[in-house]
Amino acid sequence: MIWSDWCPIYERILADFGFDSDADERARDVLAELVEEFDCDRLPDLDGETVAIAGAGPSLADDVELAADADAVVAASTAAERLRDRGVDVDLVVTDLDGTPETAIELAGSGTPVAVHAHGDNVATLREYVPRFDNQYLLPTTQAEPAGPVRNFGGFTDGDRAAFLADALDAGRLTFPGWDFDDPDVDPMKRRKLRWAERLLYHLERQRGERFDVLDGRREAIEPI
Repeated sequence: MIWSDWCPIYERILADFGFDSDADERARDVLAELVEEFDCDRLPDLDGETVAIAGAGPSLADDVELAADADAVVAASTAAERLRDRGVDVDLVVTDLDGTPETAIELAGSGTPVAVHAHGDNVATLREYVPRFDNQYLLPTTQAEPAGPVRNFGGFTDGDRAAFLADALDAGRLTFPGWDFDDPDVDPMKRRKLRWAERLLYHLERQRGERFDVLDGRREAIEPI
């Protein structure tokens, strides 16, 4: 993601939520101090592959086969543990460590790359868990301007950031097991974040010239970015 392309979208997200870019930048700088430069050759080769972008919604239990049938799986947060428990290998994890950080640490320790995300309110979590990672397999990310070893591939929530990262790795086709935009059990803040995830996926599919099944029946109501 080119920063000049992402920055206007990021500024709209900040304005909508009342978030502070300074807080995101502080978190980015904390993460930068805790990690080493990541070798992108350790990322999976997704060029032309069908990639499952596994969300952590309740429908994941019914979508396990959709993930298993893909050439590769990029899992958002707790979806990694749930798929692993069902015997589905995960090739890349995207997380801000608010779900099951122990699983992310274990996966990195066994050679699965984990994109760990810094944002304004997870600094304490970063300080607690990042030192426990195998640094070779920790890809540091931010939603603010990238700096030092910390990169920005685009996206806002774990799920849509997983999709943007797969796109950056030249994935051929994206599928979306475990995505529930209308989950009634999420709190109001999470519901607002899901609306942004939906908008960002809509933005991404238009950039890719692809139509994501997860947006079927929803596009007409999505406000373009």
